[in-house]
Amino acid sequence: MGTYPTDLTLQLLAVRRKTGLPDPSLQQTVRRRLRLLENDSREVAHALGELSARLLSIHSDQDRIVVTFKTFEEIWKFSTYHALGFTHHCLENLLVDQAFWLLSPNEDEETVVQVHVDQEALTLTHESLLTQEGPFFVLCPDHHVRLTTSPRGAGGGPQPLRRASRGAQGEAASAVDSSAPSPGTSSEEVAAVAAPETLIPFHQWALRVPWDPIDNSMSRPVTSDTPLMATGLASAVADYQGSGPEEMTFRGGDAIEILGAQVPGLPWCLGRHVASGQVGFVRTSLISVQGQASELENVIFLNEEERSFFSNEGRFSEEDARQLLRRASGADVCTVYSLDRLEEAECEQPEPAMPLPSLTPEPRETLQKVKNVLEQCKSCQDCPEEPASWGLCSASSGASSPDSEEPSFCLDSEADWTHPEALGSLLLFLDAPEYKACFRGLYDLSLPGLSTLFCGFTDEEELAGHLAQARGAAKKAGFPMALARLCFLLGRLCVRRLKLSQARVYFEEALGALGGHFGDLFLAVAVYANLATVHLKQKNRDRCVQVVPKASALLLGTPSHVCSTEAESELLKHALRQAIAYRSPQAEARACFLLARHHTRLKQPEEALPFLERLLLLHRAWGSPEASWPMDGYLLLADIYSRQCLPHLALSCVRAASLRARGSPGSALRSADLVLRNCPRLHHPPAQTAHHLRRALASLASGPGRALRGPLCASLARLHSRHGQQDRAISFMAQAAEAAAGTGRRLAVDYVVALAWLYVLHGRSPLALDILESVLDVAVASEDQEGVIANVAAIALKRTGRTRQAAEGYYRALRVARSRGHLRNQAVVLANFGALCLQAGAGGLAQHYHLEAVKLFSRLPSGDCGQDFTWVLLRLGHLLTRRALARQGKCYYEWAFLVAVETDHLEGQLRAVQCLCHFYSTVMPSEAQCVVYHEFQLSLARRVADKVLEGQLLETISQLYLSLGTERAYRSALDYTKRSLGIFIDLQKKDKEAHAWLQAGKIYYILQQNELVDLYIQVAQNAALYTGDPNLGLELFEAAGDIFFNGTWEREKAVSFYRDRALPLAVTTGNQEAELRLCNKLVALLAELESPQEGLEFAHMALALSITLGDRLNERVAYHRLAALHHRLGHGELAEHFYLKALSLCNSPLQFDEETLYYVKVYLVLGDIIFYDLKDPFDAAGYYQLALAAAVDLGSKKAQMKIYTRLATIYHNFLLDREKSLFFYQKARTFATELNIRKVNLVPERCWGRAPWLAPSPPP
Repeated sequence: MGTYPTDLTLQLLAVRRKTGLPDPSLQQTVRRRLRLLENDSREVAHALGELSARLLSIHSDQDRIVVTFKTFEEIWKFSTYHALGFTHHCLENLLVDQAFWLLSPNEDEETVVQVHVDQEALTLTHESLLTQEGPFFVLCPDHHVRLTTSPRGAGGGPQPLRRASRGAQGEAASAVDSSAPSPGTSSEEVAAVAAPETLIPFHQWALRVPWDPIDNSMSRPVTSDTPLMATGLASAVADYQGSGPEEMTFRGGDAIEILGAQVPGLPWCLGRHVASGQVGFVRTSLISVQGQASELENVIFLNEEERSFFSNEGRFSEEDARQLLRRASGADVCTVYSLDRLEEAECEQPEPAMPLPSLTPEPRETLQKVKNVLEQCKSCQDCPEEPASWGLCSASSGASSPDSEEPSFCLDSEADWTHPEALGSLLLFLDAPEYKACFRGLYDLSLPGLSTLFCGFTDEEELAGHLAQARGAAKKAGFPMALARLCFLLGRLCVRRLKLSQARVYFEEALGALGGHFGDLFLAVAVYANLATVHLKQKNRDRCVQVVPKASALLLGTPSHVCSTEAESELLKHALRQAIAYRSPQAEARACFLLARHHTRLKQPEEALPFLERLLLLHRAWGSPEASWPMDGYLLLADIYSRQCLPHLALSCVRAASLRARGSPGSALRSADLVLRNCPRLHHPPAQTAHHLRRALASLASGPGRALRGPLCASLARLHSRHGQQDRAISFMAQAAEAAAGTGRRLAVDYVVALAWLYVLHGRSPLALDILESVLDVAVASEDQEGVIANVAAIALKRTGRTRQAAEGYYRALRVARSRGHLRNQAVVLANFGALCLQAGAGGLAQHYHLEAVKLFSRLPSGDCGQDFTWVLLRLGHLLTRRALARQGKCYYEWAFLVAVETDHLEGQLRAVQCLCHFYSTVMPSEAQCVVYHEFQLSLARRVADKVLEGQLLETISQLYLSLGTERAYRSALDYTKRSLGIFIDLQKKDKEAHAWLQAGKIYYILQQNELVDLYIQVAQNAALYTGDPNLGLELFEAAGDIFFNGTWEREKAVSFYRDRALPLAVTTGNQEAELRLCNKLVALLAELESPQEGLEFAHMALALSITLGDRLNERVAYHRLAALHHRLGHGELAEHFYLKALSLCNSPLQFDEETLYYVKVYLVLGDIIFYDLKDPFDAAGYYQLALAAAVDLGSKKAQMKIYTRLATIYHNFLLDREKSLFFYQKARTFATELNIRKVNLVPERCWGRAPWLAPSPPP
């Protein structure tokens, strides 16, 4: 078992579909997306789960995904999906962005993502799972299908298929050894037994049945050729005497016409004797067909009704198309006013007020096209407002087939069944020798049941009694066809009541009444099918051998037969097994089609899935690429997937259909509808619809379909506009206007106005104004359209800076909206007028009009105007916040958020939450609220799959938790930092990654986990150096040093980051500001670390850089630090010199108390230096007196007391001036009394080192 793996590697390659050449650009996009999904693989796991695969791992560097399987059913479904191409498109939908789908094929030659799977590994996985689950089927070299339990190359041999069908698979497994070759077996036979070929998964599943009534699969020889289905004429090769009236008697050489088709693997077919006209069953082994069907489509569908089955199942009406185009394109700017969403930053830069004198060729050409369209609208005043038809079918997708609309007869319970005349008319009606459309209700199980055919009968027992009475009358009167139909109805009633034996009797009597007559072929098919299903349910093998083959031949060979029993699928599956055993793809395809049709009509889509999938696979291998039915088949399959909540499979199926099969405009629109139903709900319509809308547009021809060109182009234009591609949107909208010029006047004007609006969005308001003016000049717009035109023109005028004309336009639009009673349009135009007032600086008016707009919006359903309402509320909240009405502004922000949540508008929720985050971080700071709203914004970023925004939010939330200052908050910050780190690694943003590593190291430093700090800082440095950007390296090294510089332990580590790493980079890059900053930090740090001599070098560097940069503040700081260092080193004269230089750079006159305090402190330090170090009490007294003057100016009593004390000491002990000493002492005593200090010490103290007030403050 070790040689049979269950893991599979999916290799992803981006190629051009037409040439197969690699596409490096798309490959890089795929790799980047895989890198993002590698850490958060839930989306990939969900998509692969729909493909019946289990995700093991993602290897983005190798563009690989590894999956595994646990059951045979999983590998069967996956291999089917892969063969149909669904794996390619399923992963393609995950790995490309929305812009990919908006590319036209001419630009990108339809690049696609292909998934390559090792077919041998897939086969080995299949065989491994088959072996684990028990016996499985193999095709031996003698062309027979047998059952085995041994994998390839293992011991044991295959068992004949007929033994496997007699009992459970466990019994088959125990009888495997009985198939060992006998002594007389040739070497070729031994080799055949030793080297079987495992059947494909679908065949394994189809052949797995607990009981098969027919075990003669080995009784007939099987050739190596692929048998084909036969139609047309055949000739008998031997004489045959029919054993019953339903079997044809013929002689060798007779010409026989095959009715329907002769199916390989079935012993019977229905034929007509050309000479005698007899219709009956013909032994297929006794005839030689003259013509075989080579085209797969000709045997799948035996007539046009069958050929149209898939298209009838998926009819797409004009109403469906209109709803689709409305949903695909979003709000229509031609019916409702557009809200001006111009950002304030753009408002400050108005466009040119007048168009340029010389227009470029493109605007001139556009204007001319618009004028031509408007002239056509004016010349055809009698044209309808909208085209009457788009050329699509008028029926809904749920419409019934034409045959089902035929009138059927009705038996009334109130009729007098005992009256001979009434009963006779009924029997005459039922005794029609041929099929009538009104009989379909009798035979067809997919139509409403028997209760609708027998009016007023609520009791089936009563109905059965009346039918039995009519049966007796038909038998007496000699009405065989009426008797057959009545017996058939009685048999169906017995089956409904599970009276199978009684039903068998009625069906056999109906068969006898027919007497081999096939005039009503549908009745014959129904009788045989129902009788065969009864025998199957009763497991009557002898009768099954007689009836089941004939019933199967009728079901497969009769065109458009009527489904008359739910158990018909068992007969069709029997025929399918025979086709598999005889290796006939045509017969297999026919059986799969009938099974898919059977389950679809009975509303059993899940049962129809495997047969429909197999049918499409057979078409890919054997069918014609020009066939049109596969498109509808794929769409039916996609619809089933959609109803089963498998959106990835549905989208993949639609995509596969569009690339492999041709279709009509209706099928293309239905494809777009399926895309809309299965795409995740985003804030923009899914871009995947663009491909199908373009297909619908390309497939339109002249005729009724021309009227659809305009709406399609308009929808494409709005779709591109919603995704920010205004250039293409303008091109499509211009085409829409030209297409609508001759089909509908109102539609053409709508498209011209929409074109103008697109030009406004594109920043070309002057051209938009010219277009709108042209519309008004020809006077073809209705009153509603004039209101829309006035609103759009006012927005364009506002953007060109013409405030007065814009206000007049808004007033006209408001007047039209009020006259028409459109509340939403009134609200929009009031909000637009408020925005105009805000731009003009009239904040009060802007607030008034926004409040009026909010009042109107609040009266409307949120679902209709939720986006506009959200935007207006946000703008009003911003306005109130700017006008210092913060609490009111917060209320409107929260209202906007609630409206966006109610309408599930993600973009509105994002904007509202961003406003609330800004509000609680800057306007009314609240750490708790800020964290809450940032967390919710993070969840929204995940919903819209915006990894960049998610990383930024994680970084911000980490900073918020870090600012709380608790250990729990620090650990939360660490968690968010690590999550942001993973995203930045996936996005390959090395700068962000380096900062995230460093941030994590900083948090570990705060948490005192020192063993991890150096590790994270080292990884951050490596990430920065990897980029080769010296500026980033400089920033990272300085930030790493700041961790220790601002800390409380291991501060000496900051020296190496500043001096050895960051400073050389600053010098190399010529960043003198950073160099100065680093020198200042080194001076302060070295002074703190008791290394003043080393700090002198950096202090001189800081001084030189300050002088070079002309930064007087930093120059003064540099002089001060030099003085402090020299003072600490005992260089009194140098310290005095640099202190005086620092004082010379102070502002004069002094403006702030802090500057005066600086004078006090520096002069005190100078006095101490002169007095204690240089031993000059006279000069020291001068500095003390200067400090005293500054202290008096500052009003600091404590400083004055200290200085008076110093002066009193000097004059008493050194200058020997008793009078001044006493004066200063009395002053000091006065301040001491005021400060409640009891004793003033006049003994001189030796002050070594720095003065305490010059000590740097502790780091925050």
